[in-house]
Amino acid sequence: MSLSPVILVTGTDTGIGKTITTAALAAVLHGMGRRVAVYKPCQSGAADGDSDAAEIVRLTGVTAEAGVVLQEPLAPVAAAAIDGTPLPTLASHAERIRELAEAHHHVLVEGAGGLLVELDSDGGTLADLGSLLAAAFVLVARPGLGTLNHTALTLEALSRRGLDVLGLVLGSWPVSPDVVHHSNRQALGTLPVPLLGALPEQASELSPADFRAGAAAWLNGLPA
Repeated sequence: MSLSPVILVTGTDTGIGKTITTAALAAVLHGMGRRVAVYKPCQSGAADGDSDAAEIVRLTGVTAEAGVVLQEPLAPVAAAAIDGTPLPTLASHAERIRELAEAHHHVLVEGAGGLLVELDSDGGTLADLGSLLAAAFVLVARPGLGTLNHTALTLEALSRRGLDVLGLVLGSWPVSPDVVHHSNRQALGTLPVPLLGALPEQASELSPADFRAGAAAWLNGLPA
């Protein structure tokens, strides 16, 4: 599959490496000479210093922004309720993403949590945003126990909605993988969507220069 102008990065769960995967994708595409922007519809956890956009800028130097910033480290609807902040509609997110796409070869959109986490007060999800944009998805999964079921469920949800999947990424490959990790990686490599690669679990601790240099090798299954 060729690379879509808009690529949505989702995960089988939260805390599995979506931000680092988004950064690695941005680094690879930027290294190909593409103009890349990153958009995060809903950023939660600002009170704890969380900023996925800032981390992506630090690691890659590409443009990154959030549609709304929320203080509590909760799902967007819950965090917005505590903040008393109205959430942007999916249509407004889609409009901003299209604006970015006009000035860039690729826009990477990082979701919050998993595919069906609600992003607005009308129950709209990243899956719905993907439908609005006719975008392709990259699915980030864990390499450990339980990942086969979680990955299959998410891929089934994407397939039922007729959404394209560019491929699968293991978001945090351990320094010392055991038999479970190797077995899961082998099994995930037999799925009908490509396994694009695996990111080392300490990738975020690398210097920006080393991160950018390593990204292409980690995502060696990414099409040109």
